[in-house]
Amino acid sequence: MDLGIAGKTAMVAASTGGLGLAVARALAAEGVRVAIVGRRRDRAKDIVSELQAAYGIGSLGATGFDAVAIEADLTTPEGIESAVQQTVADLGPIDILVLNGPGPKPGAAATLGSEDIAAAFDLLLKPHHALVSHVLPGMRQRRWGRILAIGSSGVVAPLPNLAVSNTGRAALAGYLKTLAAEVALDEVTVNLLLPGRIATDRVTQLDQAAAKRRGNTLHEIQLESRKTIPARRYGEPAEFGAAAAFLCSAPASYITGIALRCDGGLIRSL
Repeated sequence: MDLGIAGKTAMVAASTGGLGLAVARALAAEGVRVAIVGRRRDRAKDIVSELQAAYGIGSLGATGFDAVAIEADLTTPEGIESAVQQTVADLGPIDILVLNGPGPKPGAAATLGSEDIAAAFDLLLKPHHALVSHVLPGMRQRRWGRILAIGSSGVVAPLPNLAVSNTGRAALAGYLKTLAAEVALDEVTVNLLLPGRIATDRVTQLDQAAAKRRGNTLHEIQLESRKTIPARRYGEPAEFGAAAAFLCSAPASYITGIALRCDGGLIRSL
């Protein structure tokens, strides 16, 4: 399928690793100009070199593909503004915005303090709202845009011992669902993609924390976790990236306001 996005510009937040990187790679494979944004400058530069070698002019022809590395702290207003400005300056107006960021620390709901509730919004809602506020006016004016948030299956079924994440991500989902209806007439889609157990460093860290908390080995925790997934395995980052690329595509123009699960059947509800 031709996804119809070659030559578009995407800014992928927190894309120096994990699911953000998986999405950036999938978009680059479609000829999208990609801004790799994160706090690790050297890592971002290495990724740009990798993408340019794999998907540059030599392999894709005159698609306009390019990639740039942008060092920015997207939890600060200054970092957000700088990242958006640099993306536009280097690659052109942003057509695709992928919202992503680090997950908060594990913790039970019964032990949450006021600072934890504040952290849920400061980390998982406010930065994404600020990014959308910078980019959305241009999308509406050009009458084409894709906003995709990398969320969590906790939006559908709150996850044990991840109370801060469950709280903040649910708030983001509510905001984006409301926004989707407001901008649909402008040909801008707004969606969430919810991972289950995808084989990333973040999931390994959560498994390690569970192993320590319960007195098990990492292998035991992972084996137990796989048994809860109908597919009986963790997902590959590339599988998640492929789903994201489709939601950002031209053929997905009538898909908006959804929370799509990429989880191997982990969440049993419809």
